[in-house]
Amino acid sequence: MTDFAVLNPATGVLGQTYPGATDADIAAALDAASAAYRTWGRVSTVADRAAGLRRVAELHRERSAELATAMVEEMGKPLADAEGEVDFSASIFEYYADNAEQFLADEEIPLGEGEGTAMIRKSPVGVLLGIMPWNFPAYQVARFAAPNLATGNTVLLKHAPQCPRSAELLQQIFVDAGFPEGAYVNVYAAVDQIEGIIADPRVQGVSLTGSERAGAAVAEIAGRHLKKVVLELGGSDPFLVLGSKDLDAVVEAAVFARTDNTGQVCNAGKRFVIVDDLYDEFVGKFTDALLAANPATPLSSETAAKNLASQVDAAVAGGATITRAGEPTGAFYPSAVLSGVTPENPAYYQELFGPVAMVFRAADEDDAVRIANDTPYGLGSYVFSDDAEQAQRVADQIEAGMVYVNGVGLDAAELPFGGVKRSGFGRELGRFGIEEFVNKKLIRTAG
Repeated sequence: MTDFAVLNPATGVLGQTYPGATDADIAAALDAASAAYRTWGRVSTVADRAAGLRRVAELHRERSAELATAMVEEMGKPLADAEGEVDFSASIFEYYADNAEQFLADEEIPLGEGEGTAMIRKSPVGVLLGIMPWNFPAYQVARFAAPNLATGNTVLLKHAPQCPRSAELLQQIFVDAGFPEGAYVNVYAAVDQIEGIIADPRVQGVSLTGSERAGAAVAEIAGRHLKKVVLELGGSDPFLVLGSKDLDAVVEAAVFARTDNTGQVCNAGKRFVIVDDLYDEFVGKFTDALLAANPATPLSSETAAKNLASQVDAAVAGGATITRAGEPTGAFYPSAVLSGVTPENPAYYQELFGPVAMVFRAADEDDAVRIANDTPYGLGSYVFSDDAEQAQRVADQIEAGMVYVNGVGLDAAELPFGGVKRSGFGRELGRFGIEEFVNKKLIRTAG
């Protein structure tokens, strides 16, 4: 049985430890979630469920300090970022509270021939398993739980082992918001218990945000049991600089794209692709600014810092040049820029999860697109250009689930989030996020 523990990466101090779930605990959670689906999910109205989500949003804001403090202690998130995450999470619950009735309304289908009517009725499918990561302990839960609870599905939530306090606090919010027992159930499940949960016939789907390896493992298990999966996996997002009259503003955006959440964001800018005539000026300013913005907060763990250091060391051994703000210490990894990373270098096709940027010189627009798409990932991307036609032309060619033009930090509750290629499939947030785990039932009535 795996224990879940709070280990502060900044201090190395071990905090509260939570016992992992026994098999009996898992069975009880499945029973509760299944019972809640039958007695609440299929019976309650959308308006009732929306009212519950609105209360969840209120409680997030009322308990912001407690939630934010837990995140800081669990994975080293800067306090201001943690507070912002709680507020964004609340806005997601509010968004689905405001829009669920519209999104789940019956949809009439005009008939090509014949008399009568045809409609699509959207209804819940049952119990869902959510497997969440450590980098956004509240936001990731909101993305998964809000639309599915609005639909009437019930949720088993398996949080990251290093975020047990956040998991406990969030569970209490749903209880205090009035959701019935079993509608949202936190389970401190171990990896070896996940297959049994997915295999249970009452579980109808799985949503995972995490590593490519974890996603592949969960998808394989779900496939054997014919369960639908939504996967949001890694990313090595390109940040294309094609032209700008205000290069300093682009540099500022690029630094934020690489240092937000200490560089531990799946859809952060990680590979900076600059056209030839701007390369030297941009890289000079970007390197100075990135090193000056060296994060004062640690990575999520000492292990995470060691993994990043190993990747960077291999990149340098493979011929890359590094400029770094200092030396790694414990869970702290300094901001850095890698240049001269060729396709033969092991780092070229990897995701670097921390404040380390790779820079690439592109001969022209076409070459920039080629470099941007030369990756196994396809989550997000960024295009900066003063030429609106060029920006849209390039955006059309980028192989990614999301393209942000001339801006960073533009995520919102109403905007769908997800990727292609090895970054996963399916969407969260927005109207598309509520449609992943619904039964779009056709009801055809003869005239």
